[in-house]
Amino acid sequence: MMNSHRRTLARMLPCAALALLQGFGCQNHRTMDITRNDYGSVQGRPVHLYTIRNANGMTAEITNYGAIITELHVPGADGEMTDIVLGFDTLDEYRESNPYFGAMVGRVGNRIAGAEFQIDGREYVLHANNGPNHLHGGLVGFDKVVWDAVPVITPEGKGLELTYVSEDGEEGYPGTLEVTVLYIINDENQLKVVSTATTDEATPVNIVHHSYWNMSGHDSGDVLDQVLTINADAYTPVDSTMIPTGHIDPVLDTPFDFREPMPIGSRIDQLPPTGDDPGGYDINYVVDREDQWLQQVAVVTDPVTGLTMIIESSEPGVQFYSGNFLDSVPGKSGAVYGKHHGFCLETQKYPDAINRQGEPGWPCVILQPGEQYRHVMVHTFLPEPPEPTETP
Repeated sequence: MMNSHRRTLARMLPCAALALLQGFGCQNHRTMDITRNDYGSVQGRPVHLYTIRNANGMTAEITNYGAIITELHVPGADGEMTDIVLGFDTLDEYRESNPYFGAMVGRVGNRIAGAEFQIDGREYVLHANNGPNHLHGGLVGFDKVVWDAVPVITPEGKGLELTYVSEDGEEGYPGTLEVTVLYIINDENQLKVVSTATTDEATPVNIVHHSYWNMSGHDSGDVLDQVLTINADAYTPVDSTMIPTGHIDPVLDTPFDFREPMPIGSRIDQLPPTGDDPGGYDINYVVDREDQWLQQVAVVTDPVTGLTMIIESSEPGVQFYSGNFLDSVPGKSGAVYGKHHGFCLETQKYPDAINRQGEPGWPCVILQPGEQYRHVMVHTFLPEPPEPTETP
């Protein structure tokens, strides 16, 4: 697939772009605002750190270990750059203690109840790495492997294409899954994440991007004053092990209602710690769809600077997680991340959807041979909040 993609680009791109695709044989190579530096190795495989920069100075750093975004610097109204993703300085830190900072998770992101499922009457048993349940692909999910990577120039912007082959039986999943993740940075200050996959056997697929965001800066403390809007009238309530109960309930009159802009912390005390649960948000929302494939999902604004992120997605759900389990985590540049110092907005199919196939309102997560899985999410960064839309 990748060789065919390169041949297609070779017919379309000028010489400078071809040099970008072909010229990354040296340790520190720079072409057209994309650089590659050595970042270490994992089991003898080299790991690199790629830097992509747009015309406005917006800069992403991405490693082919876990397809992780390690840094994302975006411009504010004063032109100053702010790194708004939590992360680590070194590869060893990502390998040793990473709570999925910036990673692509799969083969199935989020939870599968009892770490098992059935397809066509056959039972599959996965690794239980979250109590009795399976979380984010298991013990060695997509966030813990080395991907192949190649810089690309697309009509939409500069990017990095990462590919990985998940072999039949990996983490208990059936079928060989060929996965591609494409990160694109454009001059409209957008980060686009496109995940695609094909399989040779029916298998569940729900590939999820897992950055922890802080619109005030990764080292600025908690996110409780940041203002969130989620385009969802309903959510999927969960049991004590964070598995959906099967109900789809309205957000009305609950602390989960973010249909109007609301500080993240305004009602978080209504979700207090209980037992091993540290308290806070960790819930899937049912995105309101409006007959368009790419739908606005959420908007988050820093109330001090006005720096705003708008998320659009092709997926029916979004997991909002308020960084509840962060606890004195040593991060980048000497930062220490505590509870609620970052939030996640993970666009996705619903958690445990594989065990609710055919139930009303639940999406299908089974990919069949001959089909293509495709998940698109677009993050747009603005130096100030967008103008409110008037309703007729």
